[in-house]
Order: sequence, then structure tokens, then C-alpha cells
Amino acid sequence: MTVPDMLRISLGNMWRMKLRASLTVAGVTIAIAAFVSMISFGAGNQQNIERQYNDLGLFTTMYVYPKDKSNGVDTIVHPKLDKQALTRFAKISGVNLVYPYDAFSIKIKFGDSIITSRAQSISSEAIQTKLYSRINTGKTFDSDSSKQIIISSEVVKQLGIAVPDSVIGKKVIAYVHVSQIDSGLAHILVDKGESLLDRIKKIHFDSLLNSRYRAKVIRSEVNSVIRRFLNGFMNAQEKLTDTLVVCGVRDVVRSGRMKIEPVIIPIATAERFRSNGFSQNPVEIFSAMSSGTFLKESDDINGFSYSQVTLDLDSHTPYQSIKDTIEHLGYKTFSFAEQFKEIQKFFFYFDIGLGIIGLIALITASLGIVNTMVMSIIERKREIGILKSLGAYERDIGILFLFESGMIGLIGTTLGIFVGWTITRIISMVAQSYMRDQGIPDMQLFALPVWLILISLAVGIGVSVLAGFYPAARASRIDPVEALRND
Repeated sequence: MTVPDMLRISLGNMWRMKLRASLTVAGVTIAIAAFVSMISFGAGNQQNIERQYNDLGLFTTMYVYPKDKSNGVDTIVHPKLDKQALTRFAKISGVNLVYPYDAFSIKIKFGDSIITSRAQSISSEAIQTKLYSRINTGKTFDSDSSKQIIISSEVVKQLGIAVPDSVIGKKVIAYVHVSQIDSGLAHILVDKGESLLDRIKKIHFDSLLNSRYRAKVIRSEVNSVIRRFLNGFMNAQEKLTDTLVVCGVRDVVRSGRMKIEPVIIPIATAERFRSNGFSQNPVEIFSAMSSGTFLKESDDINGFSYSQVTLDLDSHTPYQSIKDTIEHLGYKTFSFAEQFKEIQKFFFYFDIGLGIIGLIALITASLGIVNTMVMSIIERKREIGILKSLGAYERDIGILFLFESGMIGLIGTTLGIFVGWTITRIISMVAQSYMRDQGIPDMQLFALPVWLILISLAVGIGVSVLAGFYPAARASRIDPVEALRND
């Protein structure tokens, strides 16, 4: 028998058993619709993440960190993440741009509103990268030394500004209070009118031979020195102020390791806030202490090393080679491209899990195909006997029944893909409406890529054909003489 003959006979038989065939096709349709809907959810979320990575340029972004001591007895001296390190990174093949993460606390005054926020200094080159260039309104700053500032939409709300566009071109006052080591040292010498000499005069030197008195004096003076230093360091602060023009407003970006502060200032302009001491944020002070940069070394040009450096990479250069080079220099790295590979693995197993659930429903539907085909054999014994008496081989009869079960699977799968797509569209519209009401950016929760359509067709038709193997084998073994005699 030819394929057109098999198609004509299969469709004719399904038309004669419309109710039974419709119910069987409906079972396959529901199973495939569930299969498509669930995997579509995983595919949609993966596409959302991939789109965000592309929009932010994360596939070509790498972070570098200084290595910490692995344990208390580690005697290895790890290289500092300073300006010299930045110069070495810039010479690596495939690295387009190198810039440090340099953040500090800052106060912003606009009209009668004053807020405390975090600021980040960025070069004019770095602000053009995808990671920082997503400006909602306005533009990026003109140069490294321009008196401009970019603020986030969150800062705009905190300042009491209803329309972000209205703040573009307006002046704000930015200032910090910095603590200076010199002030701390000065208070050790003189504090509240009492000099160090006055303290020394109070000591009874002839009693220093007594161990208890000596220990008491040492404790008292050490505590006094610490108190005096901290009093001068924290309370005798200098106020550094600058007037800046708001040139742009950007989205708030919060995603794992990404450190993009609410306020961005040109790197040269920000030097004024960082060159004379530490801000009043205790975190920065303790960070400087832990990194060994509280007391600046004379050979350190900037006086401190960075906690993080960002590399903008060439998209045509494998990130692994750059990662290996930097780690060989003695630093830690974090690559978003590598992270995305792990995310892909997660979604692969996630899709498999959802697919298994849908496959269970499809296997259940396949039992209906087996039942339909077995009932069809009983009802079509005479037809099978006639076909064999006219010269049809057992193989032809078996193929005919497999073709028929495949047709049920094809029709049910095609309808199931359409129904599944329709269901995901309805759910997506409802979800997007809710997101808009809650002020959440719209996103597609479901996706129907070509690979999902092809897999659904393969699975639906494949399971249906497998379900037809037993009925096909049973039909092919029917004795034509017996079939015609029974009739």
C-alpha cells in the first residue's frame, strides 16, 4: 500500500468512529497542551534572563577581586588590587576597558530635601558600556571632570520629585563628612583642654615599680589614647561640598554581584570627596583597616587598593582565557558568562522535570490510543481479512495501524500546541496586567521557541506510534480465513 492509500484508509476509519477518535485525540491534545505550557514557562524565564544579560552587557563583563588569606597561617602575600594591577589587566588581550569599583557615602540636597545615599565614581569611558548606559531620561556626563551627576529613579523619589524629567539640568548640593587621621592624632596630644603632658604629670613614676600600679597605668593610658583618637577621628570631621548638575536619571539595578550605586559621579569630580580622608560610614573605615590601607603607604599613589575591578571584554575573545590569565596573576574572578552556563544547567534540569510531568499525562493519553486501536481491530476484522486476501502483507497491515495511531498523535499534538500556546497567552496577559498595576516592568513569562514545537511534535507523535505497536502487531497476525469465516 502507498502512503496516500494509508492516509485515506486511516482518515476514513477515524471519520467512521468520530466520537471515539475525538475523545482519543482530545486526550493527546490535553497532554501536549500541559507539556507545552509547563516547558514554555521554563523557556520564557530563561529568555528573560538571557535578554537581561544581553541588555546589561553581562556576557562581556568580568569582576576581579583581591585574594584573601585562606587561613590564619597563610603566609602567601597576595598582590594588591591597585592602579598597577589595573594597568596589567588593560594589557591582556581581549580586555577592552578596566575600571575600579570606588563607592562612598554621600548626602544629596535638593531644595529642602536632604538624603543619604551611596555614590560611585565612574570614568566617561565606563559610563558608555552597556552596564551603565541605560539612562531613562537625560544623558551621560560629558567628561571625567564635569560637574555633573547621574541619579537613580529611587533617589528621585526620595528627593520628593514626582516627574524624573523635571530634575534634568537642575543643581543639587553633594557633600560628605570625612574623618582625617591627623585630627585623631591631634586629639591624642590635646583633648578637651587636657594635653598629653598633663596626663604624664599625673603618673607617679616612683610607683611604676609596682606591677599592679604599672598595669593600671598602662590600661588607663591605652584606653585614653584610643578614646582620644576615635573622638578626634569621628567627631572632628571636615565637610566637603560640591554643586553638581543632574544630567541623567537611570533605572535601579539590583542583581546579585552587580554593584551599581544610586548616585554616579565622574571619576575626577569624585576625587574631591575621596582624597582627604574617610567618610563617616564605619563600613568604609573597617574595610580600610581590614585591607591594610587605613594608614596609607608612601608608594601607593592613591593610598588604597580597590575591593573590586570591572573588566569590559571583547565579545569575540573566550572569557576562559582571560579568566585563567588573571587568576594566574593572583586574583579572584567572577564571570557572568560562566554564571549563565550554570543558569542554563538549572533550566535544563527544570525543563526535564516539567517535561516528565507532561510526559506522564501523555503516556496516560496513549492508553486511550491503545484502547481505541484494539477496539478498531475487533470491529475491522473483515476489513483486515479482505486486505490480506487481496495480497496485503502482514507488514502492510501493521504499518497501516501504526500510521493510524500516528495520525491520532499528529492531530492531537498539533491541536495541543495551539491550545497550550493559547493558555500561556491568556496567563501572560493576566500576569502582565498585574505587573503594570504593581509598577513592575512587563516581561514575557512564557515562550514558544521552534525547538519546543519540534520536541512536542516528536514526543506526541512518537508516543502515539509506540502506543500503536501492540495493536499493529495483533492486527498483522489475524488469519484472513478466520476473519472472513467469522463474518
